[in-house]
Amino acid sequence: MSSDLNILKIENISKYFGGLAAVSDCSLTIKRGTITGIIGPNGSGKTTLFNLIAGNLKSSKGKVFFNNENITDIPSHELFSKGLLRTFQIAHEFSNLTVLENLMMVPGNQTGEILLNAFIKPKLIKEEEEQIRLKAYDVAEFLNLKHLANERAGNLSGGQKKLLELGRTMMVDAKLVLLDEVGAGVNRTLLKELGTAILRLNKEKNYTFCMIEHDMDFISRMCDPVIVMSEGAVLFEGTSDEVKKNDQVIESYLGRGKKINGETS
Repeated sequence: MSSDLNILKIENISKYFGGLAAVSDCSLTIKRGTITGIIGPNGSGKTTLFNLIAGNLKSSKGKVFFNNENITDIPSHELFSKGLLRTFQIAHEFSNLTVLENLMMVPGNQTGEILLNAFIKPKLIKEEEEQIRLKAYDVAEFLNLKHLANERAGNLSGGQKKLLELGRTMMVDAKLVLLDEVGAGVNRTLLKELGTAILRLNKEKNYTFCMIEHDMDFISRMCDPVIVMSEGAVLFEGTSDEVKKNDQVIESYLGRGKKINGETS
């Protein structure tokens, strides 16, 4: 299989906090154009792994490759410019700015960021801002947020904030988006809308997603494959149905005696 099919490759990555291994010799690949789910019990290393991939933590050993480039320990702002973005369990919007302004803040290296350009390149700044504004409106429309374009982001519901954060990834045409519990704190109606937006981005704009999620119904709707982590490493990988039926997964993650699709394990 050509390595070009893999947008992300992790080789034996580990992270130690003192004598504790939060991630231990973890290896996995994310295929281009997929929506990959990562599940596992609390303390299994999921969020630490995301932090290592996204440059929020330095690894103790191992390597991370993105588009065949070694990005191990590269800081998050540099990965952002390469098209690798990570969203958080709690949305990080600019509360006092409008939805539109939040979106327009995202693209980097804007001409207007340099004060001198306001005097020597005012026309270029105006044209650039208009292009960014139009793109922001398109993104808001795609996510059904256009009616909230002039609303302060701090007034949005939890689900709307998650949609806005997804929209911010669209402002830079991300190649790989790491979604950290995107469904946390979101009501079922907005979660369905959020899932639809992610599926559309995947199918229509060829986004690749990798998501940490506890909601197995959401994982089943969204993800193929699903990677199960336990004790800082990969325990199992397969479809959501294969995951639910795997004895190791049932034992270590779902727990004996719990119901899976109505059947007691």
